[in-house]
Amino acid sequence: MEKYHEIVRIHETFMKEAALLNEYKNKVIKGENDLQLCQNKVDKSESEINSQQNIILKLKEQLTDKSTNLENCQVQLKSLDSTLIEKGKNIKALNSRLIEKDENIKRLSENIKSNKEHQKTLELELEKSKSIIIKHENDIQLCRLENNKLNRISENIREEQKKIQLKLTENETKLSQSELDMLSPTTCLPFGDYSGVYELNVSGIGLFDVLCDSQLAGPGWIVIQQRVGGDENFNRDWATYRKGFGSFESDFFLGLEKIHRITSLQRFELYIHLVAQNGRTYNARYDDFKISDEDNGYALSLGKFNGTIEGSMRKHENMKFTTFDHDNDKVDNGNCAVWGKSGWWYNSCSYCNLNTPYGSLYCWNYGTILLKEVKMLIRPKEAMKK
Repeated sequence: MEKYHEIVRIHETFMKEAALLNEYKNKVIKGENDLQLCQNKVDKSESEINSQQNIILKLKEQLTDKSTNLENCQVQLKSLDSTLIEKGKNIKALNSRLIEKDENIKRLSENIKSNKEHQKTLELELEKSKSIIIKHENDIQLCRLENNKLNRISENIREEQKKIQLKLTENETKLSQSELDMLSPTTCLPFGDYSGVYELNVSGIGLFDVLCDSQLAGPGWIVIQQRVGGDENFNRDWATYRKGFGSFESDFFLGLEKIHRITSLQRFELYIHLVAQNGRTYNARYDDFKISDEDNGYALSLGKFNGTIEGSMRKHENMKFTTFDHDNDKVDNGNCAVWGKSGWWYNSCSYCNLNTPYGSLYCWNYGTILLKEVKMLIRPKEAMKK
């Protein structure tokens, strides 16, 4: 609307200048008419001069007899000369005014041309703005539809949970495995193809939120680590890595104890999603991912590899987790977490550290790929075969 109002103002300015131009044209026409009148007067004066000259000639012939008349004629001649001089000055002034008006007309024409070009530019910008607005409105509509869809799914989940709770209150003890999963989910599988933050209930921890992902590699994945923007500091102590930190909307680490409790329930697979600085994507998949309990240092197990890039993650298998205040690496002198500025399953020190400070995620495959985005996801292995 601001662009539209500005176009209206420019149009009004254009109309005013056009009216002024017409006024100048009328004045020029009037000046030309005046000039023509002056020219007529000049012609008339020239005729009079010729007539007077004839009279002078006659007077000269009669000079001896009509000296008095000659003096009178001389006076009249001088008067006519003065009139001619005055008329000449007037003609010169009119010519100057005509030149000035021509210059004004030229300047106004240039302004009109410039205003037209500016108007075209504003119209193009207005069209672009309209296109952007329409796209935003479409995006908003899609978001609303997706949000309504998720709300319906959540409502269905709550209804299913209510039905299961009702069965329990009616002493109907025979519940299917899917009903048990819906009542107290321990993974993201019950939520199907719908990504988002959901609540799990895992023995030893209780209720806690996780980020479920169904976009990267199919349904049912729990995101345990995410690096997508560099908003989070991963140089944390043991207690913080044990509990977890960060935001599901940006960078986060789910927590060593949660990951241990989840992977101790059944066999899990690990899916690592990698995006390079040049935009290319890679993935690495391991079929038996788990970490041990805290007494054993949350040691890492991977299983068999499958994916598009076999990196150096294997170098860290069976290693305990290390932070700057909990040294479990194989280096005798020093702490790899201090050197790497992050907690990780260090060997001596890191071959692939996906928690390293953002902007230096280049450890995958011995530093040949510089990364800008990393996600680690887990999902029950056997559940996907049923």
